[in-house]
Amino acid sequence: MAIGVPICVQCGTRSNPCRCKVVGPTLGFLAFAVAALVEWPVGALVYCFRHMKGRRIMAHPATVVYPAVSNSIPI
Repeated sequence: MAIGVPICVQCGTRSNPCRCKVVGPTLGFLAFAVAALVEWPVGALVYCFRHMKGRRIMAHPATVVYPAVSNSIPI
């Protein structure tokens, strides 16, 4: 059984002439997964004591990391 790399495709964008992005969303997903491995357990621990702070920590990969990486690469 082989483990592959997830390929994410986003079509309909206006950031490049072909209007499809493959590299940016794929790297964004990988960065999201790495950040989530670190931040979700920390956020769950913080949530026990400070609910809103824990929620912000757990939301950080989806609201900051993925969009920043995905939008920084136009292809």
